[in-house]
Amino acid sequence: MELNSAIIFFIIATVTIGIAGTMLAREADRLADITGIGEALFGALFLGGVTSLPGIITSVVSAYNNHPELAISNAIGGIAAQTLFLSIADLSYPRANLEHAAASFANLMQGVLLIGLMAFILLGMSGPETTVFTFHPASVLLIVIYLLGNKLISKAKDQPMWVPRMTRQTVKDVPDTKNLQSRYPRLVYIKFILLAAIVAVAGYTVARSGMVIADKTVLSEGVVGMLFTAVATSLPELVVSIAAVRQKALTLAVSNIIGGNSFDILFVAFADFAYNKGSILHAITNSQVFFITLTMLMTSILILGLLHREKRGVGKIGWESLLIIIVYIGGNAWLMLG
Repeated sequence: MELNSAIIFFIIATVTIGIAGTMLAREADRLADITGIGEALFGALFLGGVTSLPGIITSVVSAYNNHPELAISNAIGGIAAQTLFLSIADLSYPRANLEHAAASFANLMQGVLLIGLMAFILLGMSGPETTVFTFHPASVLLIVIYLLGNKLISKAKDQPMWVPRMTRQTVKDVPDTKNLQSRYPRLVYIKFILLAAIVAVAGYTVARSGMVIADKTVLSEGVVGMLFTAVATSLPELVVSIAAVRQKALTLAVSNIIGGNSFDILFVAFADFAYNKGSILHAITNSQVFFITLTMLMTSILILGLLHREKRGVGKIGWESLLIIIVYIGGNAWLMLG
């Protein structure tokens, strides 16, 4: 593929992801009510997984085609970009700080799980170079920890030991009666699946065109992964979260980002399975370690914001949203100049 064609395909796929993501938010809100799962858990497990499809495909295809740096950078860069997107979604909700209005015990636990999963990746890449077949055992354990963590979160949702204090700005996760009275619930499932397929195809296009851009320009795979493919494949999370905020499905908006980020960590495991030149964990560079720790810092700030629950802050967003924006921009600038 020529460079100009790759850029055109990259832009078209990015726009497609954005449009499909907007429609996904509407169907996800309906399914959360129809199934009775609730916005927090549905957003974390199902919507977060679907909006992560472009990122999964990008990382797996990149790893299979011997682009390990692009695969890892896309995975970690996507998590950082999506955390930033939550701050942007906060800007779209003028009534109060989004982290205050969308109080949820499940979202807090997802954030803590995310930090633990990223720490586990650092343990795997800094430990002995052990492989089973062609992948690291830590990749299998990463999936197991994710599943056990979400099982714990699911139990905590039904019998919470901690409950956020309700205020006038808090928007409760209450099922919409219009969704429950839907005459054709199966049609909602079909729409959700079709939109997921469109997002997946667009994600594959982003992966292939992103590799061409990395090969035919002076940009490194790490830069292309963290700043281009990561942002492009993370667009569904941004679009879905803003659309959910406008629909007043605030818990869904936050859980889509935090829960999606926890799922995105599994990109590393999937990429490790696809990489056939040993464990991809031992192909992680210092710049990627920097970005992993930067993302852990951003997630910690987000959790503090969810706990502190400031009603209003600078520019109608919470202090945590402002700090996340500063950390993301400053971290990328430092990495580029370093």
